[in-house]
Amino acid sequence: MSAVADDPADIRNWRRRADGITTSGRLEPGDPARLAAIGVRHVVNLALDNHPEALPDEGTALAKQGIGYTHIPVPFDAPTHEHVAALHRVLDQVDGPVHVHCIMNYRVTAFLYLLDRQAGVPEAEARARMAEVWDPLSSDEPGTAPWKALLGQPG
Repeated sequence: MSAVADDPADIRNWRRRADGITTSGRLEPGDPARLAAIGVRHVVNLALDNHPEALPDEGTALAKQGIGYTHIPVPFDAPTHEHVAALHRVLDQVDGPVHVHCIMNYRVTAFLYLLDRQAGVPEAEARARMAEVWDPLSSDEPGTAPWKALLGQPG
């Protein structure tokens, strides 16, 4: 789905999916208010809170805007199917528009690729959505081996 006029498209790797979920990389101090302004009701953070680019006290900043918060810390070098299942549970339980982010939007797009495939989205379509931001299956970058393993392709 294309962006909406009020989308904060300058947030790192901002995306709006056809299912209404928005995704991005890191959030900055003014972003919780911007997310509230477009109607986001819940944020899921897949990044580690000790990352140098993490928003300090993110949950508190979001709560001040009336936005719920779930933190599922996913080590970039050790993503698991349990992390994906935790995201799936949150997405199933949360009512209202959801924003999912990490630092670069890499974890998010890979996890949503897996959830799309579980939901019956054709491989090519799910892969194209993921590749808009990052395609670890086609990359030889260092650090992609655990992602290839998670996504079902040997590293």
